[in-house]
Amino acid sequence: MLKGNFFRGLGYLGEGFRLIRLPGLRLFVIIPLVINILLFGLMFYFMAELFSVLIAGAMAWLPDWAWLQALDWLFWLLYGVVILLMLAYGFVIVATLIGSPFYGYLAELTEKHLTGQEVNPDEGWAALLKDTPRILWREVQKIAYYLPRALGLFIIGLIPVVNLVAALLWFLFNSWMMALQYVDYPADNHKVSFARLRRDLAAQRLSALGFGLPVALAAMVPVLNLVVVPAAVCGATAYWVRENTSNQQ
Repeated sequence: MLKGNFFRGLGYLGEGFRLIRLPGLRLFVIIPLVINILLFGLMFYFMAELFSVLIAGAMAWLPDWAWLQALDWLFWLLYGVVILLMLAYGFVIVATLIGSPFYGYLAELTEKHLTGQEVNPDEGWAALLKDTPRILWREVQKIAYYLPRALGLFIIGLIPVVNLVAALLWFLFNSWMMALQYVDYPADNHKVSFARLRRDLAAQRLSALGFGLPVALAAMVPVLNLVVVPAAVCGATAYWVRENTSNQQ
């Protein structure tokens, strides 16, 4: 049986948007935001052409059956949703990979605001620079977790009839990945391994999916996806403080 509270999880992203407006957190929102704007501009330039190529390639795999051709519009819609989800999470991967050193520190500052306690009392900018290689390696671990599962779902999406559920599976998987992606920042600050984090989130899967779902939706919305990343970091830190019992031990 799935455990957790889906509706409570839904509220953490909204809390994250409130937290990023706090004066003490703004600097670590503005710097990655500028990076994301530049990145988004480049991705938007190439997205239309890439979307068309991916859709045409996926449709070419369909057999020349009359009833399948009659459902042509539906497959275009489903493939479009799947590819949009892929591009949305692809943007999040690149944006978080570039801004990850800032987001780890943003999670620390957010937790200090929420709990009144320092996570790493003696650390600052020097520690941020020192930890950058470790933080980037943590991002690589998340990408390595994501890619084989994404490939499996993409292959499922190419199978006629079975692909009718591919869009739903993609959306659930992306919601799960968004929770993993962002709750990992406060978890890493507490030296919790990525494997243990997956187990902790799985123990409260409904809460995790509730948090990840609006993040996944926001990541697909142009302009909003520029600010959703730092908001998700702050919201994930609030999730960690209230939901994850490992940091209370």
